Amino acid sequence: MKVLQKIIDNIEADAPVREVIRGRRWNAVVSRCCGLASTLGASCSDESQEKILRASSQTTARELSQLSFSEDIPEASLGIAAINSLIEIDESLCVEVNAGNLLLKMVGGRNISIVGHFPFVDTLREAAENLWVIEKRLQPGDHGEDEAEYLLARSDIIAISGTTLINHTLESLLSLCPENSVKMLLGPTTPMSHVLFDYGIDIISGSRVIDQETALKAVAEGATFRQLKRTGSIRLVSMVRDISLFKEVIER
Repeated sequence: MKVLQKIIDNIEADAPVREVIRGRRWNAVVSRCCGLASTLGASCSDESQEKILRASSQTTARELSQLSFSEDIPEASLGIAAINSLIEIDESLCVEVNAGNLLLKMVGGRNISIVGHFPFVDTLREAAENLWVIEKRLQPGDHGEDEAEYLLARSDIIAISGTTLINHTLESLLSLCPENSVKMLLGPTTPMSHVLFDYGIDIISGSRVIDQETALKAVAEGATFRQLKRTGSIRLVSMVRDISLFKEVIER
């Protein structure tokens, strides 16, 4: 979990927690800005509920971010949301683009592994030489974690869900990726922190909340990410380690 500590250490300013919303699918923390993190569908025990309520009502966002190290998924999710609430995205370094569309521009005739389920998988599968979905919760056609080492070694492009920061599997997955593969971390849970470039990530694709009131209402109502996007309350953003790669891909 070194990457989590590095991300937290790189945050320059702390801020008080102004609001916490725990929804069915997303957690939201408001401090400097509004940060989101997936709940991964995990239910919250009474013990975790009490701990989370106590922490979120008596702490700053940096202190709340320490929950990201917890082995308890609801606690870790809230900790990641707190981290995201402290990261002010420099949009001058970003391009507003859907991660699925970006991958589609890159994948033609290449092997791609995707860690996590995303709605664009079927579209990418038509363009890729091979596409493998690696998941903890298997759906038809998925591959389990026990196949990750073999499949990642064969992949030219590897897209990893930001939720791997919640279940603490990101670093082990990155250790299995070929050095010359293009690696993307994606999804609303993803911290838009350049620290991730130091761990071999080439493309960081996440989101920025631009209408807090609308986003928080949707989170509280249990909205899916597609429903959240349709409210217009978030903007999808991406940034890359090598801007020349980005320009090459965007211009295709």
